[in-house]
Amino acid sequence: MVKLYGSHRALDGVDLEVRRGEKVVICGPSGSGKSTLIRTINGLERHDGGRIRVNGIELTAEEGTVQDIRQEVGMVFQHFNLFPHLTALENCMLAPRLNRGLGKEQAARLAMRHLERVHLADHAGKYPARLSGGQQQRVAIARALCMEPRILLFDEPTSALDPEMVNEVLGVIEELAATGVTMVCVTHEMGFARRVADRCVFMDRGMIVEQGPAYDFFAQPRSERLRGFLAQILR
Repeated sequence: MVKLYGSHRALDGVDLEVRRGEKVVICGPSGSGKSTLIRTINGLERHDGGRIRVNGIELTAEEGTVQDIRQEVGMVFQHFNLFPHLTALENCMLAPRLNRGLGKEQAARLAMRHLERVHLADHAGKYPARLSGGQQQRVAIARALCMEPRILLFDEPTSALDPEMVNEVLGVIEELAATGVTMVCVTHEMGFARRVADRCVFMDRGMIVEQGPAYDFFAQPRSERLRGFLAQILR
């Protein structure tokens, strides 16, 4: 896959296959193309070359295929992106009502079920401003789950959080990983990657430099570039 910004190749021949049920962690330095890669998967960024297929659906320039892909893929962003004028429950109800045609009561039951999964049922009636950063991110995870996606994408889900809130969000993601959902997560949380990932992918300058099973990735990195990165981030 290729993604261009003018003459800059943000993604330069990336070739990545994720198997059903696999947990893949993508890491690398800032500007390496990690977030761009997962944003192209659900059409938030248009790719300029190569092919993207999700559960048999090929992503093309046609608007219909973008919507088809987004029915399969849930996205959790770095900065929550909750609607401030809606409660946690209402934030989670919105997409099922608009995109899946659920009635209000059915959407509310679905939203409550997923708020319970992220341990926030008691906060369903609160507005985002009344929630901590970690709680807001857990609402964002519940919102993504309400579309019942086959794949979950996480774009640095803890990087905007205070350190004491990171573990509560990672704990919820680990619980989801244990359910067998397919997951692709961009993160610098290497302890989380070791515990959860089936496979780790290291990117630099828009390319995949190295990838492999999580244990080998950390214990026996093959490339000098990955060894240097891990030495810095694990210091």
